[in-house]
Amino acid sequence: MYEGGIAIFTHQVVQEDLQRIVGSKYIQWEALRNKSILITGANGMLARYMVYVLMHLNLRQDYNTKVIALVRNAQKATKSFKDFGNSDLFQLLVQDVSEPLQVAGEINYIIHAASNASPRFFLEDPVGIIRANTLGTMNVLELAKEKSVANVLYTSTREIYGSMPAGKTEIVELDFGAVNCKELRAAYPESKRLAETLFESYHHQHQVPYTIVRLAHAYGPGMEISQDGRVMADFISDVVNGRDITLKSDGSAERAFIYLSDAVAGIFTVLLNGCNGEAYNIANETEPMMIRDVAAELVRLFPNQKVVFDIPVEQSQVYSKVNRVTLNTHKLESLGWRCQVTLREGMKRTVASFMD
Repeated sequence: MYEGGIAIFTHQVVQEDLQRIVGSKYIQWEALRNKSILITGANGMLARYMVYVLMHLNLRQDYNTKVIALVRNAQKATKSFKDFGNSDLFQLLVQDVSEPLQVAGEINYIIHAASNASPRFFLEDPVGIIRANTLGTMNVLELAKEKSVANVLYTSTREIYGSMPAGKTEIVELDFGAVNCKELRAAYPESKRLAETLFESYHHQHQVPYTIVRLAHAYGPGMEISQDGRVMADFISDVVNGRDITLKSDGSAERAFIYLSDAVAGIFTVLLNGCNGEAYNIANETEPMMIRDVAAELVRLFPNQKVVFDIPVEQSQVYSKVNRVTLNTHKLESLGWRCQVTLREGMKRTVASFMD
């Protein structure tokens, strides 16, 4: 049911996730009926699921929502969206978001999710990451201004908060710490920070409405598990490919992971329920866990594997050295959102989604 690690719309796990998301009664789904929405970076894990949610509403509830999916890789998109090729409500737009955007017809909403968050690309193409987050964002905002959209949502990251002062235990949306702009991986958080400033600037100068989500570590069906470099992706890759789960550190670092359906439900909550000009944290802080304990939990789920350590003498310069601080999600929860999927269930569902 998976083609090269790409989530297929008809997979049972995917369909169950979509039903859970659209079943979120607090989200004002009716605002999307008979509207048009552009999603950039639609080949990415989160954005692909957003497309699936909208097409699910079209196919199951006759929402008549036009979905425009902007991608760079047409071949990958053809696999991801093969179920919608004959639909008048789905349009594939193949281009780099860093180039000026020209989209015919009305656009009511935009979700700007075109950005590479893989540590591998921090090393291989930091300039490309900066281009997508700066020039790409300006192109999206120019289009939003031209089309007079109801809202344009930006998928930002918890990394914009940087390093918090000693003793800080929780981050709310008004907090900001330091980022060392001379570190190679700074290409990602620094350009994301500038993107958020661009949104506020277009809002102030051109009255472009916007909302922002700052996402924690998301995982789930369709995640890139081939040499991605992020912990959960590498662990899932080990399990799916029948390898022992390999830790590249002592595993003492703490992380909190959010399952894909919860993250996407949060994004649509902010798009449709959020306040104009506001940012919202999206995270699952109910189960913070050391990385080695995440690996051990996977072994309990899939006993054919074991945990092994392969710690390099010198750690890669693209991995974050910032100590994790809890993301406060009360602002998002005030809109009705709650996490529904436990870490154990989410990891089990993710692995199952890669199986026939």
